[in-house]
This record gives sequence, structure tokens and C-alpha cells, in this order.
Amino acid sequence: MKFDILTILPEMLRGPLDESILKRAQEKQLVEICVRNLRDWTHDKHRTTDDRPFGGGPGMVMKPEPIFEAVEELKRSSPGAWVVMLTPQGRRFDQQAARGLATREHVIMICGHYEGVDERVREALVDEEISIGDYVLTNGALAAMVVVDATARLVPGVLGHADSAKDESFSDGWLEYPQYTRPAEYRSMAVPEVLLSGDHAVIAAWRQEQSRQRTRRQRPDLMKDDEK
Repeated sequence: MKFDILTILPEMLRGPLDESILKRAQEKQLVEICVRNLRDWTHDKHRTTDDRPFGGGPGMVMKPEPIFEAVEELKRSSPGAWVVMLTPQGRRFDQQAARGLATREHVIMICGHYEGVDERVREALVDEEISIGDYVLTNGALAAMVVVDATARLVPGVLGHADSAKDESFSDGWLEYPQYTRPAEYRSMAVPEVLLSGDHAVIAAWRQEQSRQRTRRQRPDLMKDDEK
């Protein structure tokens, strides 16, 4: 799977996207992440990517020309690339959305900045708009990091173990059950006996019930009426 991230702040992304699981995924060529500087598609000496909004108002708006030219160039070698714009107006990003993106071979991500992006970009180029929450960030690069991380880890082979992503929070609509590791007792706090029993069927049932209880307690909005 390939990600092309279009941003005016490429250095903000390089460190986080080249660490830990994402680093190993790229080394194994399971995922390719290319951070592109939108200013490379400008043509003036100041490498301008924004201008004042028509009609007046505060702030600046990202110009259409660099974005159009960047997306068109990237799509010449990958016509089927899926174009995503990170914006507070987009669909709320969740595990289901991450699974959907993980099925794409090539995703181009447009990172907004300033007061937003020229509307013609949305109308002519964008296949999907994504928001990581109902709040406003200083720029879309931060949101792109979240989306890439959540999506890339679902690509087969990235996590190493085929079941690693299957039992996580939100994978089946519930929060994940409690996890424990060694030592079996620490500061008078003991691991539940059921996890030491070796009975996998009993452990599975315990984990499922714990997931239900935790979701009911912490995120009841995730549960269907007949589950509450």
C-alpha cells in the first residue's frame, strides 16, 4: 500500500512516520509513505501556496494550483489512486474507515492549512473527506499522521501476527478487554485467576464479557440497545 501526503509542513511528518511499526512496515516494503512538499508544485519565487479569500474575511486560503498539479502528477502513474482531504468537515474517522482505506492500493492525502482549501479542490479532486474529531487543528498534517498510522497497521503483515488487530478496541464494536503480563502479582494486585487457567474457551468467554462490561461502563454509545 502506498500513501502520498501533500503538505506544506513535510518536516512535521518525517520523524513520527519513520519510527516503530511504520518504520518496519516500510523496510519490509509492505507500506510506502511519501511525504510531498506542496511548494514543489508552485511556480513563483516565493513558492506561494495560499492567498487572501475572495469576499473578504480573516486568514488565508490554500490555492488550488499546487494541489491540482500535485494530484494530477501523482495520478498519471496511478490513475486509480484514492484522494482524501483531511478537514474538520469530513466524515468522522473510525476503525471502519481505517479498514476501508486499508483496502486501497494508493491513497493521496491533502493536508489543509490556514482557513481551509479552495473549494474547487473539493469539487474536482477529492474522493473522500476525513476528520479525526470535532475540533480544529493548526494543520492537516497532524491528522494525516493519525490516519496513516491507524490504516497502515491493518495492512496484512504489518503487525506481524494475523490476530493482532482482530481483538483490539472497536474491531467488533466493543472496547478491548483488560490485558495483563508478568509478574502474576505486583504490589498486591493479582492477575485474574481465569487467565492463568490455561482453559482457552473459558478465557475467551471471560474476555468477551469484560469487553461488554468495559464498553457499557466507558462507551455506552457504542452499544446497540439490546446489548445495554
